[in-house]
Amino acid sequence: MFPNRINLLPVISLVAATVLWASSFIALKLAFRTYDPMFVIFGRMAVASVCFLVFLPGFLKKIDYRKGDIRRIIFMVLCEPCLYFIFEAKAIENTTASQAGMICATLPLIMAVAAWIFLKERISRRMVAGFFLALVGAIWLSVSAESSENAPNPMLGNFLEFLAMVCAVGYITTCKYLTARYSPFFLTALQAFVGAVFFLPLALFPTSSFPTALEPTANMAVIYLGAVVTLGAYGCYNFGVSKLPASQATAFINLIPVFTVILGWLILGEKFNSMQYLAAATVFLGVILSQDSAGGKPVASES
Repeated sequence: MFPNRINLLPVISLVAATVLWASSFIALKLAFRTYDPMFVIFGRMAVASVCFLVFLPGFLKKIDYRKGDIRRIIFMVLCEPCLYFIFEAKAIENTTASQAGMICATLPLIMAVAAWIFLKERISRRMVAGFFLALVGAIWLSVSAESSENAPNPMLGNFLEFLAMVCAVGYITTCKYLTARYSPFFLTALQAFVGAVFFLPLALFPTSSFPTALEPTANMAVIYLGAVVTLGAYGCYNFGVSKLPASQATAFINLIPVFTVILGWLILGEKFNSMQYLAAATVFLGVILSQDSAGGKPVASES
């Protein structure tokens, strides 16, 4: 019983991360109504960086750098926040928060394949079948989507969100390796600092509309994204993934679409059409099918 109590903390951390990530889709939609997406992402990273400055001295004392880590660190921050947020920002511009959240359901299945390749974790035929079923559901969700003021090009938006998930896989795989020697919160802070530097020129780019006036709701959304979601969600998730197998930790991402659909309905008034409900059910069926107890276990070494 005692070991189960110890394992409860990373589980709680991962659930908290999924709630916060689900709410981020709603906050992004609210902020994008007023500000340019690149300015919003920069603001998010800048707010998070300011918050992390308080803890920076403690982070620097616990670094256990080893040769070759710099390449992995660069790859991690390139995947997320850099490429991930570019794809996600453009995705949220073109699709609804609820649909973007549903696309997140494919992440655990993509991660299972990556964990099999890079982390030597097992993957079964059942998991592969679930992956393809969820992928079919995600495509069906996009094809059956209807254009609206809040979702001018849902097919493009959902595809961009899928590319963001591919970037997330690169981030999670690398993070799993690095958390063996680096504090999860140090890696989260590093992502925030690099993100702020990376997105500043994009926020100032001539095609971006740097705001000349501030709007309260959008401001609160940006602060919430930086101070609560970036610190809380990434901190909780990095802690959870450091304590559990990568594929098992990523399975908690399945909760994001549930929370996103609920929040999208409550706050933004978003709804699915009848075909999209069937498509969403197909995604979940694929995710459920992929849950195999044989997955997530290391493959025996041949050496």
